[in-house]
Amino acid sequence: MDTKPNRAPGCDGVPYPVGKLPQADLVALLDHVMPHPDPRVVFGPGLGRDAAVIDFGDRYLVTKTDPITFATDEIGWYVVNINANDIACLGAKPRWFIVTLLLPEGQTDRALVESIFGQLHAASQELGINVVGGHTEITHGIDRPIAVGAMFGEVAPEDLVRSDGARAGDVLILTKGIAVEGTAILARDFHDLLCDALDPELLARASAFLRNPGLSVVKDAMIATSAGEIHAMHDPTEGGVATGIHEISEASGLGADIDADALPVYPETLAICDVLGLDPLGVIASGSLLIAVAPRNAGAVIEALQAQGIAATAIGVLRQTPGVELCDEGGRRSLRKFARDEIAQLFETPAAAQAVTEGEHNAPPLPL
Repeated sequence: MDTKPNRAPGCDGVPYPVGKLPQADLVALLDHVMPHPDPRVVFGPGLGRDAAVIDFGDRYLVTKTDPITFATDEIGWYVVNINANDIACLGAKPRWFIVTLLLPEGQTDRALVESIFGQLHAASQELGINVVGGHTEITHGIDRPIAVGAMFGEVAPEDLVRSDGARAGDVLILTKGIAVEGTAILARDFHDLLCDALDPELLARASAFLRNPGLSVVKDAMIATSAGEIHAMHDPTEGGVATGIHEISEASGLGADIDADALPVYPETLAICDVLGLDPLGVIASGSLLIAVAPRNAGAVIEALQAQGIAATAIGVLRQTPGVELCDEGGRRSLRKFARDEIAQLFETPAAAQAVTEGEHNAPPLPL
């Protein structure tokens, strides 16, 4: 009988689970391995910092990298949009893109490669981005395509929006709704697990979330920064909107009161998460933008977004004291912070993994 106490993941040979590294471990690693920064580095690595900023004189270069590992279908579309979003969150214009494509041995044919390249082209053309380089190879040891992107953009120094610039009293706005990306991933990559339980039309709508309401927040950010005094923006990704709220608050040393009744959740998201036993607040959430705005400008920012067909909702207020709480008629309770995304657990289930590898092409195709 094993009498050893439970050991934390990452310690004494215990493997980490699927998902991001635990925050405490990441902070320790960053503190240990990162050298003193070049004075031209305006914004370097750290928690809540999704892109770096480098001083190029009259312009700041903004750069970031992100992989696509959860999604397998439409991966080219995902990788462009996800990387562009974090550039836009700093008030910058995404302009140049490099991508590494790792494709599975024994499963990759010309049609798959052409499909992914077509998605890369369509997404970059829509956002006005130039694909300037990359690398593509067939790789052993993987069972699905993986894409790793690096995006570059630029912004005038006076227009930079720092992710740690939120202030106490700021109104927190959320564009679109909760779990746009997660809803699309679940409907497409787990189609075979959902098709017997849910209406085909609901799954078709959820699959189309990739483009409607869409993964991009580039337009959201441009409209917001032109409409009012924006102090911080954040693109919630792994860990969902709940974790994104924690991240935008903690980056500025603040807390938040969130109106539970104001949080916009799509009926498609609720239905899918109910079948799979997931909490929508913790499902990967690219496609929505969190905006910390001066109270006097909140109404104007919401109106400007809505005038351009982008749903926008005031979901709470940032405060000086730490902690994030959900508030409703029943009182106040802590908003859960998800150490790993809700979707990650599905990839550890044999039945779910089989559904991804065998059923990913059963979802309805999306037009380029």
